[in-house]
Amino acid sequence: MQRASGVNYSMVKHVVAENNLHTICTSGNCPNIGECWNSGTATFLILGDICTRACKFCATKTGKPLPPDSMEPVKMAEAIKVMRLRHCVITSVDRDDLQDGGASFWAETIKQVKEINPGTTVETLIPDFDGIAENIKKIINEEPDVISHNIETVRRLTPIIRTKAKYERSLNVLRYISEQGRIAKSGFMLGFGEKEDEIIQTISDLYATGCKILTIGQYLQPELNYMEPVEYISPEKFEEYRLLSLAMGFLFVESSPLVRSSFHAENHVKAR
Repeated sequence: MQRASGVNYSMVKHVVAENNLHTICTSGNCPNIGECWNSGTATFLILGDICTRACKFCATKTGKPLPPDSMEPVKMAEAIKVMRLRHCVITSVDRDDLQDGGASFWAETIKQVKEINPGTTVETLIPDFDGIAENIKKIINEEPDVISHNIETVRRLTPIIRTKAKYERSLNVLRYISEQGRIAKSGFMLGFGEKEDEIIQTISDLYATGCKILTIGQYLQPELNYMEPVEYISPEKFEEYRLLSLAMGFLFVESSPLVRSSFHAENHVKAR
């Protein structure tokens, strides 16, 4: 893990703070923040930093969100320009309080980012939008380079670890993205007590949706009031899953303990 310092790191940190923007890099306590910010990649968190769901693995705040900031799409797009980012990842908290789950706001954000930064590639890491195709289509219509939605864990553990989200619904979201001709990406964590056959089944289920890119990482307890890891998986085992996934047909696979969904994301736009 690269030390969180350096010229680019300091510049990104300053611009994010100055524009009152949120990043999952900081909200999610990502271990790779130094490497990503120094390499010209950042993951922005839109629609505020308060989530309507309370998943047991996530460090993002839970509660009643504030109304969306109508200027956030432009502010974020301008900040990306100042940062001279080659690649940006956009994600959001779940906004079950909004009529379309925030899909229209998502679409406007992508539009502004692409208009103001035509040379920057864009990945969107989206919520499930309750599986409503009309809302997912709003993101697809803006043509981000990669559309990601994380399955997070195996089928058996989904009701325990994720709130409201459903394993099959997440698969359907990815399948819909793929069927619309877009690059679909997903990821999940190990260490919750899943079994090897469940891990292999999850990889197979994701591949069957048309998903092209996969990330697998170790769950790390973000704070003391979150669930503790049941197991720490060896780097060798992560490598086994990487090779298995590539053999199955995935185009890009990142699999190691510190991998997070946007790790080396700038390379994933090459998947075709």
